[in-house]
Amino acid sequence: MKNIEFTPKFFSVLKEGISKKQLAKDILSGVIVGIVALPLAIAFAIASGVSPEKGLITAIIAGLVISVLSGSRVQIGGPTGAFIIIVFGIVQEHGVDGLTIATFMAGFLIIGLGLLKLGNYLRFIPYPLIVGFTSGIAVVIFSTQIKDFLGLEIESIPADFVEKWVVYFQHIGSVNWIAIGIAISTVLIALNFYRITTKIPGSLVAIVLCTFLVYFFELPVDTIESKFGEIPNKIAMPQIPHLNFSMVKELIEPAIAIALLGAIESLLSAVVADGMIGGRHRSNMELVAQGVGNVFSGLFGGIPATGAIARTATNVKNGGRTPIAGIVHAIFLLLIMLLFAPIANLIPLSCLAGILVVVAYHMSEWRHFKDLLKSNRMDIIVLLTTFFLTVFFDLILAIEIGMILSSFIFMKRMSEATTIRNAENLFGITEPNGEKLFEEELPYIPKNTMLYEINGPLFFGASQKFQEFLTDLKQEPKVLIIRMRHVPFIDATAINRLKQFIQKLQSCGTTIIISGANRIVREELFKSDLYSILGKKNIHDNINDAIKRAEGIIKE
Repeated sequence: MKNIEFTPKFFSVLKEGISKKQLAKDILSGVIVGIVALPLAIAFAIASGVSPEKGLITAIIAGLVISVLSGSRVQIGGPTGAFIIIVFGIVQEHGVDGLTIATFMAGFLIIGLGLLKLGNYLRFIPYPLIVGFTSGIAVVIFSTQIKDFLGLEIESIPADFVEKWVVYFQHIGSVNWIAIGIAISTVLIALNFYRITTKIPGSLVAIVLCTFLVYFFELPVDTIESKFGEIPNKIAMPQIPHLNFSMVKELIEPAIAIALLGAIESLLSAVVADGMIGGRHRSNMELVAQGVGNVFSGLFGGIPATGAIARTATNVKNGGRTPIAGIVHAIFLLLIMLLFAPIANLIPLSCLAGILVVVAYHMSEWRHFKDLLKSNRMDIIVLLTTFFLTVFFDLILAIEIGMILSSFIFMKRMSEATTIRNAENLFGITEPNGEKLFEEELPYIPKNTMLYEINGPLFFGASQKFQEFLTDLKQEPKVLIIRMRHVPFIDATAINRLKQFIQKLQSCGTTIIISGANRIVREELFKSDLYSILGKKNIHDNINDAIKRAEGIIKE
């Protein structure tokens, strides 16, 4: 069977064929998703510190490429709130040109992740870490919108979270009550319009109403045009960013952060979509699609893009089941940009701030955050560490520290799960449910023989168990059988400790017999020359043969 791991779902769908009924549903869903994406693309761009058209360019170019190449049937790509704090930081430090280069570089990094088939491994990122940095991003997004939400007159806003709030309080006297009214109205409409209909997004209704009021009553609030000038009604020709080694060196860390965050969020979105449609995405192809989408976004001067969970869910809920919906969404946004850019210029910034406050609320996952606070202490530590590092320091640092912390906690738990116990008196062992355990293959243990059983993986975190075992061993038996039937794998550190342990006991006259090691463990023992140290006749597949060998040694 041909390997389809790197075949885009779009090509598979075309090969299968699309019914006219489904095609109509996809086109309608694409238009609806385009309507939803319009205010979000503009709002995310402005919140990221770039001009509004860059958000639209990203949604159009990256959204189109991602839909054509995606490993998911229903994934919608474009700018998302998760990138706001990364993009804002890059723009502050390296300018818009630096952001373009970082986006371009990140695209190739994501492609590399896909081609190396690392898509399946990103699911090992712990859930508390994801909730921690996602909730942290939501808090940061909320904090960035206070200026426009309140209509404060501030020249520039610092990037630091605490300094930002200090500046807000210093300028609280410049509050614009009309801007507050528009922002609050936007939040209320966006959150509650679904009670009237789910066909039209509340955010779009809020934008239309607020823009109409501001324009016809000439309300004194900032708009996109007054702050950023006119939104261009065309897309510039693609340009390959000028790269040099020093620039690559400066931007590699932010590019890696964009790549990791983009990969994680796109696969999370694909998994959510799978659950909604009962499908199965191709994770590595999805990463390649996201990477190519970001490369093209960089070529056209856009910002980072990834799979957008909310827009993907909107697509599914409105009947979209093929990549046609995502393609239509990108084309629809292009038509809006070409034909209706002058109207978009009139959108008040306080209205966009209200929309982003709603985005931050949905993104905060506060219910999951609250539930995790009731879980075990280690998960709470990862959650809170990642959350506070994201808010007060840096998202890149938060992910790095969160991963390191999670890894150490995992290693600690795994090492605690590995046991070396005296199995001499196996008869009469009782399980907690009261059921007796009988060793059907173990009639008895010969005299001067000790039997120890290892349960769990033998890796560097558990290798100290051998030292503890030696310390606890009160006498050196003639024969020691080490039963390894429940050892799934063994690493180099554990092999080295095992070798030292064996040599120590052999110097005291004890013969070591290995019993029940699986094929993987046997191969590692063979590679490490333990076969020659132990002697091949002292390594057995089952406990019966190991006991017979022990009897022979005792008789000798």
